[in-house]
Amino acid sequence: MQTPRTIPVPVPVLRLPRGPDGFSRGFAPDGRRTLLRPKAAEVGEGIQDPPESQEQRARAALRERYLRSLLAMVGHPVSFTLHEGVHVTAQFGATDLDVANFYVSQLQTPIGVQAEALLRCSDIISYTFKL
Repeated sequence: MQTPRTIPVPVPVLRLPRGPDGFSRGFAPDGRRTLLRPKAAEVGEGIQDPPESQEQRARAALRERYLRSLLAMVGHPVSFTLHEGVHVTAQFGATDLDVANFYVSQLQTPIGVQAEALLRCSDIISYTFKL
């Protein structure tokens, strides 16, 4: 008797655009984007970044943490708090590109269990999950 084969889980891949030479990935070091970068200050000059760039770095760090939390939720049970104080639990599956909807399975609501569902993020007040 043969054992059933399991389907491997796909790994997310980030593909960079083709470079100007047509073969490499990414951007050329002497391309037009290098003109947009500010010149690096010498060590010891003590020049601080403007508040806008500090805020941008903080926003980028928060967005990265949020996206990593979404990735960590995949396949775990998640408890959602919705408007009107409704609490539901479900197995988290995925989100769309705009993070406007969550795809969940085994959604346990106060009136029953739904096999699969889409939860609108605008309806969600908070969510929690355990690692």
